[in-house]
Amino acid sequence: MKRFTTLAAAFLLLFSSARADEGMWLLHMLQRINEAGMQKAGLRLSAQDIYDINNASLKDAIVRLNGGSCTAEVISSQGLVLTNHHCAYGAIQSFSAPEHDYLTDGFWAKAKDQEMHIEDFFVSFLVRIDDVTERVLSKVNDDMPEGERGAAVAAELDAIQKEYMEANPAYSYDMKTMYYGNEFYVFTYQDYSDVRLVAAPPESVGKYGGDTDNWMWPRHTGDFSMVRIYADADN
Repeated sequence: MKRFTTLAAAFLLLFSSARADEGMWLLHMLQRINEAGMQKAGLRLSAQDIYDINNASLKDAIVRLNGGSCTAEVISSQGLVLTNHHCAYGAIQSFSAPEHDYLTDGFWAKAKDQEMHIEDFFVSFLVRIDDVTERVLSKVNDDMPEGERGAAVAAELDAIQKEYMEANPAYSYDMKTMYYGNEFYVFTYQDYSDVRLVAAPPESVGKYGGDTDNWMWPRHTGDFSMVRIYADADN
C-alpha cells in the first residue's frame, strides 16, 4: 500500500507541472496575446517577423490555394511553391493521358518551358487583416431577436466588403466571423491565377498508404507537389 501511495503521489506531481498552452490566435494578435510565452518556450522570431503589413514577414511566404482548399509555402525567389500531393492531384490528373500518365509515373519539368499551366487554379497571398468588429456591432443591440441580429450583421459585412472592393479592386476580400460571432475581420488577399505544375511524385509515392496512413505517425509518404506562380507588372 505504501508503494502504491508513493507511485500515485509521483504520478500526480508529474502531471501537476504539465502546461497546456492551448488555443489558436489570429496573426495580428500574437504580439498582444502570446509572443512572450512563445519566446519563453523557444521561439526565436518576433511577432513582427511572423506578421507585418508594412515589411516582409513570414505571412508573405505562406499562401493559400484555390480560396483555402490547401496551404502552401513559397520556397524560392522565382515563385516556386511547395504543397501537398493531394492539393495538386486534380491538376496532375487533368494533364494525364494514356501516352503520359503523370498520376502513375509522376511529373518533373526540367525547364520552365516544360511547366504546365493549371486551369482554374490560383494562389493567394495574405496582405492584411483588419478588425471591423466595432463597426459591425454598432448595427446590433442586445434586444434584437437572433434572426434580426444575423441579418444586420450580414448586411453590414456585405457593405464593408463592397467598400473594400470599390476602393481597391485588385485585391480579393474575405469577411470572417470569429469567436462565436463576437468579432469580425476583413482578410485582404492578392491572387495570382497563372500557376503552373512543376513537379509531382508518382501516386504510389505521393499517396502511399492512402487515407489510412494520412492520419498515422510517423508517415512514410512522399506527400508533396510543386507549382510555380507567374506574374507580370499588371498582376
